[in-house]
Amino acid sequence: MVKTLGTPRHKVLVELLVAARERAGMTQTDLARRLGEYQSFVARLESGQRRIDVVELIELAEILEFDPRSVIEQLQSTSSR
Repeated sequence: MVKTLGTPRHKVLVELLVAARERAGMTQTDLARRLGEYQSFVARLESGQRRIDVVELIELAEILEFDPRSVIEQLQSTSSR
């Protein structure tokens, strides 16, 4: 399995998450508070420095009110390389 950080799919995932947070009208600090994390945790997610596992994706989806299945479908249609 290849490394995922920096791949086109990872970049699309990050873009989708940032857009969802902005649509929700939340700052990185707001989201971090809801996650029980520091703002720097969200900053690392959004800068692509950290992987997002499926459980985290579901939690982010619940907080930001998006369908995680639609994100996965979009990632499936993105080239992995």
